[in-house]
Amino acid sequence: MLGQRPGLERILALLEAMNNPEKGLKTVHVAGTNGKGSSCWMITSILIKAGYRVGSFLSPHICSYRERITVNGRCIEARDLNHYLDGVLDHVPALLKAGLDHPTEFEILTAMAFEYFRDQKVDIAVVEVGMGGRYDSTNVLTPLVSLITTIDYDHTAFLGSDLAQIAWNKAGIIKPEIPVVTGLLPDIAQTVIEEHCQSLHAPLYSSSMFGVQYHGQPDLSLVDISGPDLALRAVPFSLLGDYQLENLCSVLTVLQVLKNQGFSIPPGVIASTLDDLSFPGRMQVLNRQPLVIADAAHNPHGCRALAVSLHSLWPERPRVLVCGMLDDKDVRAALEALGPGTRVCIATRPEGERSGQWERLGSIWQELFPEKELHLVEDPLQACKLAMGILKADEYMLLTGSFYILGTVYLNRASLLANS
Repeated sequence: MLGQRPGLERILALLEAMNNPEKGLKTVHVAGTNGKGSSCWMITSILIKAGYRVGSFLSPHICSYRERITVNGRCIEARDLNHYLDGVLDHVPALLKAGLDHPTEFEILTAMAFEYFRDQKVDIAVVEVGMGGRYDSTNVLTPLVSLITTIDYDHTAFLGSDLAQIAWNKAGIIKPEIPVVTGLLPDIAQTVIEEHCQSLHAPLYSSSMFGVQYHGQPDLSLVDISGPDLALRAVPFSLLGDYQLENLCSVLTVLQVLKNQGFSIPPGVIASTLDDLSFPGRMQVLNRQPLVIADAAHNPHGCRALAVSLHSLWPERPRVLVCGMLDDKDVRAALEALGPGTRVCIATRPEGERSGQWERLGSIWQELFPEKELHLVEDPLQACKLAMGILKADEYMLLTGSFYILGTVYLNRASLLANS
């Protein structure tokens, strides 16, 4: 049941046994190497503020599986989670008898989410792809609009070793005549997406139809927005990070497509929502004195975007880096992005079986930055405590590399920050 096994035959059979709860849903389907979660969060929050009943299926979670399935921002209750889990598992023996493999964990969660959204009678559901797109279990949907946020290197063992292959996989979410929105993509990836859209007669919209920029320096909390039927100045935007400006352009383009389909999303709703966004694990301020930033960047593209954003916010401020990455991640590229501006690196171990080689991060750090201090601390909490103890007055702590690292720290956040 555990693990990743690409293919749609198991989820299709499972959903058919459940009377296909996905077929009655209006959805927004979101894929991409990075930016999926933030984009889903913004779309969901704005649609809720506009008065719609909105389901959201995100992954992975940080502290609890309940975080993955929400309606109007409220996590599914524990008793409901167990109820829907039991209901889905009741269908598994028949699938096994028919010769199918046991559904994966993500397939079971996907089926649970679709059934829950149907029973909750949501007006629309925002659904994040788990990995890739073409063979992801969420790709049984026929959405109102699909969004592909970014395309870069990650999960190369499953998605391909070059950008054209990765783009081909993500382009699998494109459906005949269904609008597609793309964020800023590399040229080769954009070409692949365009070719798929043309072959399927799917209208293609670029996020460049909207412009979002900071209202002024050094204040990076206000943005100016321009685009079709939308002109907003000095709008408070609570999500930190330059990359969130790009995500917001994609989100606004998706909302424009939904407006073209009859959804009512007034400019005032957009402006008021942007001031009240908080997405765990994305440039999140865990503590202000001393400053502690958490970000789940775990691939080269995400780490580069994080490094640029940190430099924009605190260009002269050094940091202590607490970082742990899974064995299949490109640690070298991640550290090349995060190393400049870092005084001390503390390598730690993400929870789970996929982190047996966690110490290689330290070895690669020493190769890249032999002059900089390094500590190896297997337990993430102890690593954070060490970081807090060696922080200088003008420094901040950055916790990154994996959702699994963040989950461990979040569950013990109160005790960690008690003496700060």
